[in-house]
Amino acid sequence: MSVRPLGISSTSPARVDLARRFLSIRHRSEALAAPLRPEDTVIQSMPDASPTKWHLAHTTWFFEQFVLGRDPDYVPANPEWHFLFNSYYQSVGPMHARPRRGMLTRPALDEVLAYRMRVNDAVAERIERGDDDELPALVELGLQHEQQHQELLLTDIKHAFAQNPLQPVYRSDATPAVSVAPRPLEYVTFDEGVVTIGHDGIGFAFDNEGPRHRTYRQAGAIANRPVTNAEFMAFVNDGGYREPTLWLSDGWATVQSEGWERPLYWDDALETEFTLQGRRAIDPHAPVCHVSYFEADAFARWAGARLPTEVEWETMADGVPVQGNLQDSGMFQPVASTSEGGLAQMFGDVWEWTMSPYISYPGFRPLAGALGEYNGKFMNGQWVLRGGSCATPADHVRATYRNFFPPHARWQFSGIRLGTDR
Repeated sequence: MSVRPLGISSTSPARVDLARRFLSIRHRSEALAAPLRPEDTVIQSMPDASPTKWHLAHTTWFFEQFVLGRDPDYVPANPEWHFLFNSYYQSVGPMHARPRRGMLTRPALDEVLAYRMRVNDAVAERIERGDDDELPALVELGLQHEQQHQELLLTDIKHAFAQNPLQPVYRSDATPAVSVAPRPLEYVTFDEGVVTIGHDGIGFAFDNEGPRHRTYRQAGAIANRPVTNAEFMAFVNDGGYREPTLWLSDGWATVQSEGWERPLYWDDALETEFTLQGRRAIDPHAPVCHVSYFEADAFARWAGARLPTEVEWETMADGVPVQGNLQDSGMFQPVASTSEGGLAQMFGDVWEWTMSPYISYPGFRPLAGALGEYNGKFMNGQWVLRGGSCATPADHVRATYRNFFPPHARWQFSGIRLGTDR
């Protein structure tokens, strides 16, 4: 198992910065879980979601397995937990079935938190020791992995709370949103030609973001902002969920089998939606979210447009500052944009579905060893999303970041930006 070294020497101030970043991100996960009661952290509302307690334990297992486990003398305090908190790394051993993670009432939450503290201390000591050239890159990968699970922690507890008739509130003190009318939806054009996409190797990137390569982009256009709740509601009111010609075959089958009539968390009257702040009135100006690829594609067809490709999205996002309504804003809900000019909300608010399947780039090589299971083996039957959401940490996303989910998934903060041909 090897990763590209970050060039942090045993005497470098960057080693101190890495230790601080490590503890900051680890503590952030615990802060996100803090508003929950112990009972909340055990529930698993569907097979695609995981309990909060499992997220806290699994991210700790990751550091124990891939960082501390490099030392042949390291002895885990609870070796039987390896089976419980491995996710999908087949090459390092068997794992508890994903749909049954909610059955793990033991270990208790306080035991998991103690596990986190013990591993935190051990990893911080390894960073301070500075005798392993590959360790900084492995720690950074673990931190990026943890930030992914921070977002999943929020989306998974939202889905769990939405199943409760009491409609629990995750954070009543979240930053309030201000509803403002969006600017008119317009298209920003781009020319055809050879373009370059993929990570340039400077700073962290997951293996699926590279290698950087040239590809051809047809002339087209991309919308200046995401689709709003009001615009999607027009699709609903126009019978969009009842018109089979708008849907892909698998999408229409899903609409029929699941009884979809509106985005996830909207009520029957199309007046309110469930949020992490409880049930609230639908803001007509905010980006629509919690829609699947199937719904995004059907809406685009209804609107006389299409979804952008990931090549179009990335080349248009290149150079756009990574700022906006991300996890750090504390809103935990998409909000209307006050941006003027250019492309608005490219980062934050909602992950934006593209029409691109999640496949490898030319020349892609996964990481060696068990870490090669991280991204590459999922390049089948999934679609790429770009841009981050209101649950994504601001220092975790970038223009080259490739998120991916199956086309029926909609419990993530996923939305729509339109594209067109020219």
